[in-house]
Amino acid sequence: MRLISLILFALMSVSTVAAVDMKKPTGKFVQQNNLFPKVKLVTSVGDIIVELDRTKAPLAVNNFLSYVNIKAYDNTVFHRLEPEFVVQGGGYKADMASVDEFPAVFNESGNGAKNQFGSIAMARNNDPHSATSQFFFNLNDNPSLDPGKNWGYTVFGQIQDGFEILEKMKLLETHTDEKTGWQNVPKQPIILKQVILQPEQ
Repeated sequence: MRLISLILFALMSVSTVAAVDMKKPTGKFVQQNNLFPKVKLVTSVGDIIVELDRTKAPLAVNNFLSYVNIKAYDNTVFHRLEPEFVVQGGGYKADMASVDEFPAVFNESGNGAKNQFGSIAMARNNDPHSATSQFFFNLNDNPSLDPGKNWGYTVFGQIQDGFEILEKMKLLETHTDEKTGWQNVPKQPIILKQVILQPEQ
């Protein structure tokens, strides 16, 4: 049921690839010689440092950095929270308007990285190769999201600092949003204020 829910939330994002630059993702040029770029997610409940992994998921990392590069994630919300499962964001502004999307990326879920607590992974719909802007943090070890007979969900990084922020998120109350009808929406919005690329080390 949770897998179906994850798919449905990704399906709700409507692509608006109207701007010319949205057809030309630039993430591969961001610290292009750095296999493990780091980003800081500044949220309304605290900061999270994430180390991305180009050795295992170069397409997903470059895709994520493309959105970071144009500040697409700034002032978005984590629109879905299941305390023992995932917290998902990257798709909607505070007014629930969709984020403009780059073309979908190929699924790299077979890279050996697991959907374990503190990992960051790409959300997608039924098509395994449909991930665009949305991502989620695993709030638990979720082997059901790893590949088996079917494609899984691509893990492309791991939290380095800020695990306590995930624990704070897990304590927040959720409800069914009146405007959208979506379930598991945080009552108190979790705002992703900025995603800041950290200096290369």
